[in-house]
Amino acid sequence: MSRSFRDNLAQLLKARLPILYVESYEESRVIAEVTAVARDGTSVRTPRAVWTWSLTEGLVQPDGVVRRGTTDPADALDAVLRLDEPSVVILRDLHPVLGGDGRPGDPRIIRRLRDVAAAFKSGTVPRTLVLVSPVLRIPVELDRDVTIVDFPLPSEAEIRMVLDGLIAANIASGRIQIRLDDVQRERFAKAALGLTLHEAENAFARAIVNDGILDVHDLRVVHEEKRQAVRKSGLLEVVEAGAGLADIGGLENLKRWLAKREGAWLAAAAEYGLPAPRGVLITGVPGCGKSLTAKAVAATWELPLLRFDIGRVFSGLVGSSEQNLRTAIRIAEATAPCVLWVDEIEKGLAPDSGGDSGTASRVFGTFLTWMQEKTRPVFVIATANDIGRLPPELLRKGRFDEIFFVDLPTQVERRSIWRVHLARRLRNPAVAGGLVLDDDLLAELSALTEGYSGAEIEQAVIAGLFEAFSARRPLDRDDLVRAVATMVPLSVTQAEQIDAVRAWASTRAVAATAAEDWDLGGRPTIGRPGPDGFPPGPHGGRLVEY
Repeated sequence: MSRSFRDNLAQLLKARLPILYVESYEESRVIAEVTAVARDGTSVRTPRAVWTWSLTEGLVQPDGVVRRGTTDPADALDAVLRLDEPSVVILRDLHPVLGGDGRPGDPRIIRRLRDVAAAFKSGTVPRTLVLVSPVLRIPVELDRDVTIVDFPLPSEAEIRMVLDGLIAANIASGRIQIRLDDVQRERFAKAALGLTLHEAENAFARAIVNDGILDVHDLRVVHEEKRQAVRKSGLLEVVEAGAGLADIGGLENLKRWLAKREGAWLAAAAEYGLPAPRGVLITGVPGCGKSLTAKAVAATWELPLLRFDIGRVFSGLVGSSEQNLRTAIRIAEATAPCVLWVDEIEKGLAPDSGGDSGTASRVFGTFLTWMQEKTRPVFVIATANDIGRLPPELLRKGRFDEIFFVDLPTQVERRSIWRVHLARRLRNPAVAGGLVLDDDLLAELSALTEGYSGAEIEQAVIAGLFEAFSARRPLDRDDLVRAVATMVPLSVTQAEQIDAVRAWASTRAVAATAAEDWDLGGRPTIGRPGPDGFPPGPHGGRLVEY
């Protein structure tokens, strides 16, 4: 347990605050920590006896004896008022009688809690009431009497102890094989951050019994357990990452930048003096691989990918949008290390002058502050199609490590994209037939798709497959050529918008395409060298090599 909780609790007990509220699902951990602090004379000066209560057991004395007739919370609070010794009373799951969700609380219990707060404040004997619940519900009548105490989820060290204990127990029995070195064990412990100890133990147990072998491939089991925990929040979604960076055609400069930051959240990087990377903002032409890159980073780094739908943050209740954002941030930090993907960030965080009473601006300000001050290894990948809608304070250094511009693929990149999509489908002999994926075919297709995005090339492959499937025959060259010829690319339908975003990126963003992949023939260089001296790339984006 982090010393911060124990130190904070000790201060609150010494200050004799009457009612503390701990929101946590880990009831047993909370009771153990509160008991350790209350009984430690060096922490609170006067050691205190610890009582517990629940609706099923009633009031339990420090010696384990149950007070009869105290299962009703009102009766239990009456008994608590009569305590005349230094004590801490832990009430478990009192929240149903405190109201919430549009329901009023029980006025008897609320009034009795106010009586307890007044008596504990004025009394000469140090006494404190601790409410432990998985739900935070404080009636307005108790706002000034209750102090909220943050209880952190298990630390990496605590999770590592659980993992090592399970490994030791199973090795002794001879039932499993362990194929993890110390760094891989660290990855397992970090992967389970954000879970309760019970959830982490369940995940490790599932990984162990999966095939009798515990190795790095079992990380997916831990990620699945984390996916279940995150889904319950309703604000974040765990996305299946899928293909890695090696499966993306082109964008070599961006991929090299990302590759240099792999593993930067591990202890070795911290010992080297490196902070965890903050994140990257990727802007550019729609359909050119921005969202795919977010998924590929998580897959390559073997980290959970959390998709943040900002639309879920905003709610009709006053003040709930800000609370929803704070909840989403807390879940992301508890899940760290992870990749947080904010898709089309301009649609959710761009300040709006509409009649929202400033909600969008407050949410945006909260997000900016977190981006600047976050210390947990949450790597943020934000994508934007209309970068002009974002304010300059989001774009400055310190929020994102770098801003990359993804343009329409070059001829070299189009060859790679065609190769990726065709190779994936031609593994099926019924599809391949006599079609040979050679340099001549790729050169022809890449030349025909000048000005096409990666998504449009993929759709051309799919359209060709439909053409061949409808005739119940293998795919051939003519199917692909026909599909390309009948498609009108985005570079034609939205030429003005693409030129505008290229002009913006020429001095403000780094080109995602590597210099060796640029095809200068027939392509104008847009923009002039930026104030930092870096010339723009031929498709927009400063010429910076990683």
